[in-house]
Amino acid sequence: MLKRLALKKIIIISLSFIFLLVIYFFPKDEYNISSSLSYTELSTMPIYLIDNNNLVSRFEVVKKNTDPLALVDEVINNLTIESTNNNNNYIPNNFKKVIPKNTKVISKDLEDGLLKINFSKELLLVDEENEEKMLESIIYSLTEIKDVKKIMIFIEGELLKELPHSKKTLPNTLDRSFGINKVYDISSMKDITKVTTYYVSKADGYNYYTPVTIITNTKKEKVEVIIERLKSSPTFNINLVSYLQASAELKNYEILENSINLSFNNYVLNLDDNSIIEEVKYSIALSIRDTYDIYETIFYVDNNLVDAIQYL
Repeated sequence: MLKRLALKKIIIISLSFIFLLVIYFFPKDEYNISSSLSYTELSTMPIYLIDNNNLVSRFEVVKKNTDPLALVDEVINNLTIESTNNNNNYIPNNFKKVIPKNTKVISKDLEDGLLKINFSKELLLVDEENEEKMLESIIYSLTEIKDVKKIMIFIEGELLKELPHSKKTLPNTLDRSFGINKVYDISSMKDITKVTTYYVSKADGYNYYTPVTIITNTKKEKVEVIIERLKSSPTFNINLVSYLQASAELKNYEILENSINLSFNNYVLNLDDNSIIEEVKYSIALSIRDTYDIYETIFYVDNNLVDAIQYL
């Protein structure tokens, strides 16, 4: 028994000694094990889907492509009912797609900002209630692609000249001047102004933006109309919210070629940290972009630069 224990002890000591020799004589670099953590930031882009309020609204989805024509396919796929894409898992239940199922993109061409897109005839199977909303969804989603400014829609080679049910005549080329979620507040055909204003909507604990194109009678500059609209609750839909205080005053503005300078009094600021809250900044900047085709909005308070928002 003692011999067996002694032998076991000698074996353990010998193995330990051999292990120490291996560690000592072999180069440490050969056994240097390093680990690093890396991640890829997901790129997103907005598309426009119909929400529970039956309004075409802005929702961010993961963007998988960078090539403009590949993005066109991706966007249409995201807008098509029963399409197969990974973004289906991230689109909340309160949003619905509007392009009829089985609709295919037959061909597409993009040159000098004009996208010509040729759909299969299934596109015309949209129901009457949603035919204009479908067009708004397509126009606003595709023009979020940087290279796309205008769109021509074809159905199996024939230019789409009217809506399939209402027979409303369509211009040959479509852009954001077509409007979205249109509201008419006019009393005559004089001094008609069209502005698109972005309001905040809520669903399942998160905020998203809903654009509304308002057609009204006024001689005021469009930026003044935007700020006035955002300062008051929209009477046409109680589910839309604006966070711009009624006491916020647009004291001055300067419309430049590629940007706009807006000067407010200090009631535009959040009293907690003297900043402009996100919902106010983005509602104004998105409204300016769609109304003026201006991609930078610069905010001043009492002539002091506070913030700037760019949409490229």
